[in-house]
Amino acid sequence: MKIHVRTLVLYWMPVIAWMSVIFLASTDLMSAQHTSRFIGPFLRWIAPQISPEMIQQVQFAVRKAAHVTEYAILAALLMHAFSAGARALRWRDALLAVFLAGAFAAGDEYHQSFIASRTGAAGDVLIDITGAMLGALICWGLIDWRLRRQRRAADRVHAT
Repeated sequence: MKIHVRTLVLYWMPVIAWMSVIFLASTDLMSAQHTSRFIGPFLRWIAPQISPEMIQQVQFAVRKAAHVTEYAILAALLMHAFSAGARALRWRDALLAVFLAGAFAAGDEYHQSFIASRTGAAGDVLIDITGAMLGALICWGLIDWRLRRQRRAADRVHAT
């Protein structure tokens, strides 16, 4: 299989870059201790009477939403890379994107188990896979919309 430099740069470098961002976020840099330094003061600024328990709940929700978001983006980038120049969508590509994102999530949680301020959690892998499925579905819809739009434009050109 021959990969052109243009395809590598336009389609696969964003995947690699985003995986690097996820890996970096899995270090101590984005641990709960560090993110609480931003979330807590921000919440106290918005709602000065907020309880420490509520801050903890909001921080938990924000961190889990970050899992969904980062893996939705990863799956969408993988779908985009798999569909590089494609004229049709393939379910196999969507499934492969979710599978690869899930495998990366499992590896990422394993990586976190070696960091003192982090823990690896199987539940987070399930949240990540949910995000990957969401990202693949959204990307599928966008690619499908783009392909249908291109076909309509081509049909209009041929009809004239």
